Amino acid sequence: MAKAKSLYVCNDCGGISPKWQGQCPHCAAWNSLTETIQAPAPSANSRFQSLAARSDVQCLADVQAEEAPRATSGIDELDRVLGGGLVRGAVVLIGGDPGIGKSTLLLQALSAVSLQRRVLYITGEESAQQVALRASRLAVDASQVRLLAEIRLEQMLATLATERPDVAVIDSIQTAYSDALQSAPGSVAQVRECAAQLTRAAKQSGTTMILVGHVTKEGALAGPRVLEHIVDTVLYFEGDTHSNFRMIRAIKNRFGAVNELGVFAMTERGLKGVSNPSAIFLSSHRDDVPGSSVLVTMEGSRPLLVEIQALVDETHAPQARRLSVGLEQNRLAMLLAVLHRHAGIACFDQDVFINAVGGVRIAEPAADLAVLLAIVSSLRDRPLPDKLVVFGEVGLGGEVRPVAHGQDRLKEAVKLGFTRAIVPQANCPRQPIEGLEVVAVERLAQAVEYCKT
Repeated sequence: MAKAKSLYVCNDCGGISPKWQGQCPHCAAWNSLTETIQAPAPSANSRFQSLAARSDVQCLADVQAEEAPRATSGIDELDRVLGGGLVRGAVVLIGGDPGIGKSTLLLQALSAVSLQRRVLYITGEESAQQVALRASRLAVDASQVRLLAEIRLEQMLATLATERPDVAVIDSIQTAYSDALQSAPGSVAQVRECAAQLTRAAKQSGTTMILVGHVTKEGALAGPRVLEHIVDTVLYFEGDTHSNFRMIRAIKNRFGAVNELGVFAMTERGLKGVSNPSAIFLSSHRDDVPGSSVLVTMEGSRPLLVEIQALVDETHAPQARRLSVGLEQNRLAMLLAVLHRHAGIACFDQDVFINAVGGVRIAEPAADLAVLLAIVSSLRDRPLPDKLVVFGEVGLGGEVRPVAHGQDRLKEAVKLGFTRAIVPQANCPRQPIEGLEVVAVERLAQAVEYCKT
């Protein structure tokens, strides 16, 4: 019998090396090589096949484009993140920290879908009794949910071919293994092979496949990076496990908008969608507190009002500290330099702490102006004007640049009872908005001067 040969596969790019190295020779990533056992040579009847049916070459103009029909998942917030609902033959990968609610949400969704469509729940991490106990705790009608406790890929594919479900859940992809490979479940080769085989089965049968993926301690999906390229949609669970609120963000979506956000509240009966998350993020907001401003940010197509808190305090260390939670820390240092140069407010001898309330992660530059005004408010120990919302990007020259969806942001602020807004000059509405005083600024100094009054 031939001796098994070890290879080293990169988790990021999938490149193969004959020996272990600290840096991948293909993509230059550090500490990404994982040992795996070399698979036997493929036979004439190779397991690798095309996902799509063979066809002749044709002009793109002759191809009839049809909108993919969607079916509701029974949970409005999940439908929003998916782009409107479940698509036939689509493969969805959902990842998140342990205990954040992935299995709970999918069991709730399957229970709702099972009333109208055929569903199958394949679990590799729990027994059938554990899943039944969770269903009883959630008080959902799971009488029509078909359940299989299995980790062997070949058995999964045989069951999928026999049952022919409309929606299938694999919990999780890291526990599945194939007999064609000798490596252990969860290895790079096993995850890649199982995901490819399940994706092919979904495309050929039209089954909506939902894969549950584990995450690493850095927060990225465990396994090879190619896993995210194979699937159609990638969803990430966000939020602190100690909080009652969970957020699902779409990182990739071939059938909808990217960066859409769904907000859920964890209750005794499972996850419940939050239709107005702005009210939650502003539940404890007070206008008379220094160092607090309200930002109107866009998460996908949804405007959200988020409170930005700043604390500026005299430093007692040789170097002043800069700490931000929910916002990019490097951008905070840049904004403080702009504040000093173009508004004459120095914070070089002050510790600056920034926090986005509610556990929201804000990546767009529209938060620049709200962050700076919160810092100025805390430094002067004076609250900002009552019922004020702020948004705008601040450039290195001290200019306030326009942002996208300005009208939608202002309309959302009016709905929640805000009466004042500081916006970039280019985002000033042509027609006045009833009940809202809009202050258009071109320079950072103008916004700071307005907040003095």
